[in-house]
Amino acid sequence: MNIAILGAGIVGVATAYELAADGHQVTVFERHASVAEGASFANAGVLAPGYVTPLAAPGMPAKVLRYLLARHAPVRVARPLAGADLHWMTRWLRACRSDAYATNRALLQRLAFYSRQRLHEVAERMDYTFERSTGYMVLLRGERERQMAQPGLAVLREAGVVFHEIDGAQARAIEPALNPATPLAGAIHLPQDEVGNCRQFAVILRDAAETLGARFCFGAAVLPLDAAAPSTLRATGASQAERFDAVVVCAGVQSPALLAPLGIRLPLRAVYGYSVSAPMPDGGLGPRSGVMDERFKVAISRLGQRVRVAGSAEIGGRPDAINHRAVQTLYKVLDDWYPGAARLSRGVQVWKGARPMLPDGPPVLGASGVPGVWLNLGHGSSGWALACGSARVLADQIAGREPAIDTSGYNVGRYR
Repeated sequence: MNIAILGAGIVGVATAYELAADGHQVTVFERHASVAEGASFANAGVLAPGYVTPLAAPGMPAKVLRYLLARHAPVRVARPLAGADLHWMTRWLRACRSDAYATNRALLQRLAFYSRQRLHEVAERMDYTFERSTGYMVLLRGERERQMAQPGLAVLREAGVVFHEIDGAQARAIEPALNPATPLAGAIHLPQDEVGNCRQFAVILRDAAETLGARFCFGAAVLPLDAAAPSTLRATGASQAERFDAVVVCAGVQSPALLAPLGIRLPLRAVYGYSVSAPMPDGGLGPRSGVMDERFKVAISRLGQRVRVAGSAEIGGRPDAINHRAVQTLYKVLDDWYPGAARLSRGVQVWKGARPMLPDGPPVLGASGVPGVWLNLGHGSSGWALACGSARVLADQIAGREPAIDTSGYNVGRYR
């Protein structure tokens, strides 16, 4: 088949690779100048399937209200708030019910574990290596964090996830650079989880897809799909339209506008995240792999000779407006745990990314209901953790094969 993919974030590039590997003729349209320049650009890099959870969780609405006046809040509401943001928040509130949360968390983790398996299979085929390290640890500052972590640990046990509840001394033995002056009641160590450079892997996948015959068109913003000819695309600046046998929409926060003329209305909104990346002159002062501060929901990752600290979930606001409080929280958590690890005088990258998030959590994956149009979108803050599995599932669906996992619950029908 001659297939177009809209979007070259990690999800779109992984989809291009899988479809090209299946023998399809693939063309990828991307409005940016290269791959992974949107939400995939500077994320935390954490691959921890057991900790892939919905933002919509029991008790979260009350927490968000408490966070409104907090200086270091993991979840923020920013102005201006559009009507679509308010609609999203209404649906998000409904998804915070215990039964909905349990269902959605199971859906996310099913896909995340399969995705990690598929990532390893794909990575083993590549001639290149990318920045990655094994092991992930959740840091518990006090007894309150330890108690709050227990329900999540019950879920990990049910899923068969390998983890160890350890005390502060054991945690410091695994991550010896942790600041001894910062109180540490204990930690949850997940030895099989890992950290990897998402953007670097996206570039490697692009090269592999091109070797298989895929074509990437950068600086090519596609106009909204036409209901009369949904698989015929026109990009800005192109002299003529191109017709395809199928179109796969992986365009992040741009996806709803592309799909609107087809009558596909998805409550997908940008929930912004932040990261700070800085050189690490002395690797012995930084993390060996990745840690997450449970209180502030901030991850600190080692990516080669750099350290990256990432977190925050900001609803509303403008894409180009940096929330300095959110950035200061990242600096605070980094200094709490790894003082002196980063060189902050120069070479520091502050990033804000628009995560394409659906209110209930799981992505939409599969046929759109419009002939020739397929969907692989709405991965939120878990795009890196879900990309390779989502891409393989979609490629199998397009080929008419039974995917390796149960795909019920990911289809677009849940929004109709």
